[in-house]
Amino acid sequence: MGFPMSLIDLAGFIALLLWGTHMVQTGVQRAFGASLRTVLGRALRNRFAAFAAGLGVTTLLQSSTATGLMTAAFAAGGLVELIPALAVMLGANVGTTLIVQVLSFDVAAATPVLLLIGVLMFRRNTSPRARDLGRVGIGLGLMLLSLHHLLDLMTAYEDAPSLRLLLGAVSTSPVLDVLLAAGLTWAMHSSVAVVLLIMSLASQGAVPPDAAFALVLGANLGTAINPVIEGPASDDPAAKRLPVGNLLTRIAGVAIALVLLQPIGRVMVTLVPDNARVVADFHTLFNAVVAAVVFPVLGPFARALERFLPQKVNPADPAAPLYLDPAAKETPIVALGAAAREALRLADTLGAMLDGAKAALAGTDTRLIGETRQRDDVLDRLNTAIKTYVASLDPEELSEHDHRRSNEILAFSMGLEQAGDVVDRTLLPHVAKRLKRGLTFSKAEQTELVSLAERLAANLRTAASLFMTEDARIARTLADEKVAFREAETRATQAHFEGLRSARLDEAQASALYLDILRDMKLINSHIVSAAAYPVLERQGDLLPSRLVEPSP
Repeated sequence: MGFPMSLIDLAGFIALLLWGTHMVQTGVQRAFGASLRTVLGRALRNRFAAFAAGLGVTTLLQSSTATGLMTAAFAAGGLVELIPALAVMLGANVGTTLIVQVLSFDVAAATPVLLLIGVLMFRRNTSPRARDLGRVGIGLGLMLLSLHHLLDLMTAYEDAPSLRLLLGAVSTSPVLDVLLAAGLTWAMHSSVAVVLLIMSLASQGAVPPDAAFALVLGANLGTAINPVIEGPASDDPAAKRLPVGNLLTRIAGVAIALVLLQPIGRVMVTLVPDNARVVADFHTLFNAVVAAVVFPVLGPFARALERFLPQKVNPADPAAPLYLDPAAKETPIVALGAAAREALRLADTLGAMLDGAKAALAGTDTRLIGETRQRDDVLDRLNTAIKTYVASLDPEELSEHDHRRSNEILAFSMGLEQAGDVVDRTLLPHVAKRLKRGLTFSKAEQTELVSLAERLAANLRTAASLFMTEDARIARTLADEKVAFREAETRATQAHFEGLRSARLDEAQASALYLDILRDMKLINSHIVSAAAYPVLERQGDLLPSRLVEPSP
């Protein structure tokens, strides 16, 4: 067989290795993807748990790129701090070496067993998770099979002059080795596959140890390129902090390792004479050392990234936080004040939605309904930003009063966001239904709805004032407003039932829709009251656990 055919065989076995790796990744993601994402999200609280989660998730996925993309999505959405996100990437880089360590041993005998079990689970089992685990078994079997054939191929052609000439030319320059392996890893989207290929070449003596080590360095560099290119699509530089930070640690580690490559290589070869094992050990050692060096300085490193990749502030974006200053977190009372000021923007946005709803009730402009519903996205994003900011404060630095105030801020923010959801998902669709069906309310009903909409706006302004003053008298006044909405609902329900006996079909439909809109307003008012008045009344001991009258003894 000629040299061109050997290259085709080599490409075919590499493709088989890539496909096996892909099957393992997709099988694990389908079987446990949601759970892994949840575990990763929960672990992003501190750097130690984040490092462990990154290591564990990457070991299962066999892809630090997949872990990096998930973590980058969390970081870009502002759901996690940069420091634990960087710790996840350090753990992911170490985790990707563990599967290489396992496959560096002679486990070829397990190939038929893995393939058999995988096929049986995939073909015979109706459970989706069992089928996905079958994919994992088939993928592992294909990986071992491809590695076995790669070793046989290298053995058959290790003395071929053309192959020796090609590999010899590549092995003369460590920098060229790094660039070649980085490009190959970027193209393959799998550092595991590339490192396993390097192990196969080294085990047959096709490349010398120093060249194999340089290729491993390139594989580690290439796997950090994918999240930078394929990470969250955003024109905000802050979204690139995590992938760029991970790439910078790889570049620094590779540069230092290249300088020390020869002395490190001599020690490694002396300690581990097996050419394949020494490649796997160097891969693990490199990532472990980089993690050990970078881990203690994650704080300054993260601050440097935030300085050079600042968050883009779009003044025209009403959902962009204006007062959540990260530097204020060092002083909890200042940070809580900033969060409270940001929460008042929720009240302003909800007020604009209520004004739009009132105008829609009195008019026939469907475009106004659509514009008003879009404001709910602003509420959602501001609420998420406030919750993330408050939750990121160090609990040990908060006093008892600070803890109480932080809970009040979260309750106010979430209550107004829920009120906005009612406006967006039920109130405005009911208003749109009236226009679509051409229904008209009676003059009394129309006047009542407009009056209640104005009352809602006034209650919202009272709630915003109460949120800042925490005055128990204002809280009582606001809570009493629930009675007015409850009585209006009772009157409307009674009138609707009485009208059903004599009203025409269109009048009955209009009456039912009027009642639905009134109930929507009552629910909005309930969220406003619970967001601002209830925390104050509960603290004063003025809030009963139930409206039920206690039974007499």
